[in-house]
Amino acid sequence: MKTVKLSIIYPVNKITAPIVSTLIKKYNLEINILHADISLTKVGTLVADITGAESDIAAALQYIGDAGVEYRIFTSKLIWDEKRCVHCGACTAVCPSDALTMSHEDWSLQFNREKCVVCGLCTKACPLSVMSLA
Repeated sequence: MKTVKLSIIYPVNKITAPIVSTLIKKYNLEINILHADISLTKVGTLVADITGAESDIAAALQYIGDAGVEYRIFTSKLIWDEKRCVHCGACTAVCPSDALTMSHEDWSLQFNREKCVVCGLCTKACPLSVMSLA
């Protein structure tokens, strides 16, 4: 079994296409939706972990492309240098998936790697450059 983190970009004319259900039923994939921003009037995005046999994932990616829907596979990961971090929270303001949050108990920065969509916005917002993509 293999897992890939994928961003699917739906053009407005494909918003109603049953892409995710087809990936599950036809290609026997497990889909863990991490973030979604989809409406009937604008380009939609969905970020998910997709798990399955490597051949099924390859066939599913071919299906997505053939359906006229774009996708991007995340090959980077976010590195947080926690020792240098001053927990100012600047990164939390730009994080679209709430992977970076402030603890309500001690106001320390919390990083949930599972929610991270590897967009890189936090790397630009961090005043100390403790966030980087690798």
